[in-house]
Amino acid sequence: MAKRGNRVQVILECTEHKNSGMPGTSRYITTKNKKNSPDRLEIKKFNPILKKMTVHKEIK
Repeated sequence: MAKRGNRVQVILECTEHKNSGMPGTSRYITTKNKKNSPDRLEIKKFNPILKKMTVHKEIK
């Protein structure tokens, strides 16, 4: 099995959904290279509950 090295698994959570007060959450799991991007990720992804593209931020 290959080593991952600097790649770590991160969870992205929707910021608009959390503030809206609607039930449920929109989360995605992805990987990032910790050496190239040490800060937290912020990506626009599709939220199936709100049915639109929203900003998803990395959570601990």
